Amino acid sequence: MEWIGDLERAVAATIYPNRVVIGAATLVAVAAVGLFAWRHGWFGRVRRHPGRSTLLAALTIAIIGPIGWYLGSPLILSTTVDEPPPVVAAEATSTPTVSDPPATPLPRPRATSTPSPRSTPTPTPSPAPLALRGAFSGADEFHFGRGTARLIETAPGAFVVRLEEFAVRNGPDLYVYLSPDARGYADGAIELGRLKADNGNQNYEAPAGLDPTRAASIVIWCKQFSVQFAVAPLASDG
Repeated sequence: MEWIGDLERAVAATIYPNRVVIGAATLVAVAAVGLFAWRHGWFGRVRRHPGRSTLLAALTIAIIGPIGWYLGSPLILSTTVDEPPPVVAAEATSTPTVSDPPATPLPRPRATSTPSPRSTPTPTPSPAPLALRGAFSGADEFHFGRGTARLIETAPGAFVVRLEEFAVRNGPDLYVYLSPDARGYADGAIELGRLKADNGNQNYEAPAGLDPTRAASIVIWCKQFSVQFAVAPLASDG
């Protein structure tokens, strides 16, 4: 089905930017065809064979209708989610303390003695959790994308991808991927799950054993037709 993706990319690159002119030309073409059909008596033939015409129209709708709805309905349908941010487990940084010995009478020190200072152990700070961030951009004018993508280390070796104030052109079979290529989808990209909604804040757990050094971008990808909708290159959130 990649040919449908190629067709969609061609439409997005050529037709959509010129949609006003093409729409006006289409209306003129439809009016010209209608005038041609009326002058050549096509409408009269339809009236003379109502059963055959109805059957042909029903077959056309039955074949084209579901395909058109599957491809076109995401353009008019939209969903929103608002999930809370993931909880980052803070490692305990206990500070060692030195307890005072029991109070016992001590001999009075001589005037020449100097008390030795008590050393206090210094705690070793824990490393800060890894955090990467990037801004979404669409693949083209039609496939828009906006918002922020974040890769958050919620616990040592555990990661969550979060989309914040996110919006993308809705489409069929959209999935979220963690890609090793900053430009978008590439071989070795890790699938995180189906896109929950085309708007809003949402979280996706990364698989265990993720190597964060290979996390270069977050991608919104149409899996069935192999079309990239949006990408957010990741960089340090420092």
